[in-house]
Amino acid sequence: MKARLYLICRIAVCVALLVLGIACTKAPNDAKVTSDIQAKLAADSGLQDKQLTVQSSNGTVTLSGAVDNEAERDAAAKYAASEPGVRTVINNLQVGAAQAASQPAPQPAPAAASSKPTASRKHHRSNEGNEMAASTPPPDQSQQAAVQPQPPAPDPPPMQAPPAQAPPPQPTPVTVPSGAVLSVRLVDTIDSATAQPGDTFHATLDAPLAVDGDVVVPAHYDVEGHIVNAQASGKFAGQALLALTLDRIKVNGKVYAIQTDQFSQKTGSRGKNTAEKVGVGAVAGAVLGGIFGGGKGAAIGSAAGAGAGGGVQAASKKPDIKLSSEKVLTFTLQAPVTLVPTTKPARDGQKLAAPNTQ
Repeated sequence: MKARLYLICRIAVCVALLVLGIACTKAPNDAKVTSDIQAKLAADSGLQDKQLTVQSSNGTVTLSGAVDNEAERDAAAKYAASEPGVRTVINNLQVGAAQAASQPAPQPAPAAASSKPTASRKHHRSNEGNEMAASTPPPDQSQQAAVQPQPPAPDPPPMQAPPAQAPPPQPTPVTVPSGAVLSVRLVDTIDSATAQPGDTFHATLDAPLAVDGDVVVPAHYDVEGHIVNAQASGKFAGQALLALTLDRIKVNGKVYAIQTDQFSQKTGSRGKNTAEKVGVGAVAGAVLGGIFGGGKGAAIGSAAGAGAGGGVQAASKKPDIKLSSEKVLTFTLQAPVTLVPTTKPARDGQKLAAPNTQ
């Protein structure tokens, strides 16, 4: 008896599990599938204004209507395929027919012949109707719902191109007259002991260059010049000489040739003064020689005096001329120069290019 009761319980459990499995594998409600897919299509900005039809039957979804492009057609199919319970998607959406469907169909022209169709035409139309009915599955009216059409968005107004702006006017060239003063600050150190004629040196404008009170070139723009003459202070010559002139100025990337006077500096010559000192030394030596006994003593004293005079000459040697960096020099234009004025400040580190000798 117990065995029979145990067998009946096991059969009941198996039946319950079978019923539960069938309930779990039952296809989802077709109306809910249709409604969910329509909601997804309506939420897409590219599909919400399209007249699309969704049909669902036992896991098979059929899409009908017209879209603008392949991307919208693929997007609608993906929405349908992503719905739980959908196994097959039949995509009957037409591409490029949205505008043609919105336009009214042209009215057919009246037939010239009799309006009554012949028997053959009736038979042909009947066959066509039968074929269409056979190829198109009958829609389930209780499960079919069309997407509500939305009014088309108004076209945006055409964009107006911004009016072309005229280029800024180019500044008029200005001529700096002859006699204008250029105050420059040296960048390089110049020494008469090492400088050679023809050597170039660099400097910057120490003060703005102005014409009639208007600034033409602000301060700190680069200028370049060269050594006209350089002479070291020799041991006996006793005179150092240094002469400079300016050649070019660079403004906004353009180089302008200029002509200025020379800045020159020299130490005094010792020619006559040195000779007098040597002579006095010799006389003093002769006097000392006479005091010490004359004759040979006088010769010795004279030689000693001459040596003493030479020592005075060497001791009075003039130093060389050395113009240190940051020293301010003044030049005067000897010829007018025409250049394009600017108000832009000079860039740090701006250097003049090597002159073009071609």
